[in-house]
Amino acid sequence: MSSDAPALGRVLVVDDERQQRDILQTILEAEGYAAATAPNGPQALEALQQAPFDLVLTDLKMPGMNGVVLLQELLRVSPDVCVILMTAHGAIDTAVDAMKKGAFDYLSKPLDREQLLLVLRRSMERVRLARENRLLQQQLRERFRIGSIVGESGAMQDVFRVVHKVARSNASVLVYGEPGTGKELIARAIHVESERAARPFHALSLGALPESGAEAALIAATLQASGSTLFLDDVAELPREAQARLLRLLQERVLEPADGGEPIGVDVRVIAATQKDLEQEVRVGRFRKDLFHRLSVIAVVLPPLRQRRTDIAQLAEHFVKKHGGGRQRHVSQEALKLLVAYDWPGNVRQLESVVERALLLAENETIQKDDLPAEIRAGVTGSRGLLGLDIPDSGIDLQAVERSLVLRAIEKADGNLSRAARLLGLSRHALQTRLETLQGAGEAVLKEE
Repeated sequence: MSSDAPALGRVLVVDDERQQRDILQTILEAEGYAAATAPNGPQALEALQQAPFDLVLTDLKMPGMNGVVLLQELLRVSPDVCVILMTAHGAIDTAVDAMKKGAFDYLSKPLDREQLLLVLRRSMERVRLARENRLLQQQLRERFRIGSIVGESGAMQDVFRVVHKVARSNASVLVYGEPGTGKELIARAIHVESERAARPFHALSLGALPESGAEAALIAATLQASGSTLFLDDVAELPREAQARLLRLLQERVLEPADGGEPIGVDVRVIAATQKDLEQEVRVGRFRKDLFHRLSVIAVVLPPLRQRRTDIAQLAEHFVKKHGGGRQRHVSQEALKLLVAYDWPGNVRQLESVVERALLLAENETIQKDDLPAEIRAGVTGSRGLLGLDIPDSGIDLQAVERSLVLRAIEKADGNLSRAARLLGLSRHALQTRLETLQGAGEAVLKEE
């Protein structure tokens, strides 16, 4: 038999009756399977160690090691192997018990050829799906595992150490960080390193929701994330009424339905994130103190990019590789000096956008100084501040400046308040609050939207 596995897969037949083994091998090979045989359990285990098999078809009653014991040994040696038991009618209860211990299915003797082939096809489909799932999980781990997050600075290494320690626990985690620092990336890394990694990661951005819809969205997201991880971004924007519901979820692992029905038991690990000082929000009464303590069992503080300049060169090369189209592309030393000197108000997210844009504009394989945006070439985030503004001796009207910035952001966002809020580093709710304070700006904007 060739060592190359055919499309239908490799099957090991285990039976102490030679005639039965030969018949099954003939049927399997005629259908396109690669089939091998073993007369007993020990030889079956030896065969599995010498070559991989997708499926083991074994008799239940055999002298020495019976099919149930062989099942347990097979799964110990090769946890992914799919096992089907063959049993006489009187031993069906034993076969069902074996399925509880990990067997995929059982067949009653005398075997029906069509039933045998049907079970084999179902088994191989299960093997295929399991293989695809392992590949997908590996890809996710490679993408989101802690070791793949770029950052060699001391501040980021401290973050990695904390994340690695808490990943396999069920403790709630609160991630602090400015917009663009990678709060969701850290949450995904915690999920992928956890025992919940086989289930989908769920994320809900509370800052993007209208206040009236936040509670319903929280309930729906929690139910969807049962058994997995729920990431709540902009948790400071959660309305007070919904905060009580989240508190009970964390305390008692139950969710109260919106219709007032019986509480539902839910197993969810919550990772929350905020750019605000939640302790200050507690002091002014906008956030519950008890909820704050429940969320912040473990606190992770992501430093802004301007406080980890030693990571900028590595991040820039990482994004060049990510967006370089598979070509060997680089950043010139002159351009890199400008990137390192810039203060990056949009943090890592902004750096990635700048690198991607520069790659599109670059005339050769290397990003040059002139490929960077004007504000980075001019270094306008130095002593003159974020927008390159200076304060005259006569002073400024701060409210007028703020009103101008808000209007410019809304104009840039084509009147979309959620997008304008992101441009200003605010939540939609916070922007609406500022519009009410600025009055005139608020009236103009609300008419546009």
